[in-house]
Amino acid sequence: MTIPSLSACIRPNMSFYRFGRIAVPLLALFLAVACTRPSQNPEEIREKTAQATADVKADATAVAQGVKEGLTRGNKVDLNNATKNQLMALPGITETAADRIIASRPYAAPEDLVKKKVLTPHEYDRVSGQVGVK
Repeated sequence: MTIPSLSACIRPNMSFYRFGRIAVPLLALFLAVACTRPSQNPEEIREKTAQATADVKADATAVAQGVKEGLTRGNKVDLNNATKNQLMALPGITETAADRIIASRPYAAPEDLVKKKVLTPHEYDRVSGQVGVK
């Protein structure tokens, strides 16, 4: 049995070595170019920050409105017994509108909100499916 010489073992792997000598610096150069960003001036950063803040605010408002609607869905708010906070949880009902609703009690039907001119027809349309009278 013959033992292969050292040069016979190394020679087949030389092509990989040559490839590695070229590939490693090219890979490093590619990563350096790809990972660097062009510098932004402070005005661009402020504009992007303002836009991101506005987007987050709009998303938060939509989530809050969805939570309000989810909490009141299926459970109609009794106009004659609801607290101010329960009325304010309805879409479009402000503190002032809640005070007007409470001050104009009792109601025979939800439509009395419009008949007594407590809410405008547009305001009533937003809450009509979520209010009732017991």
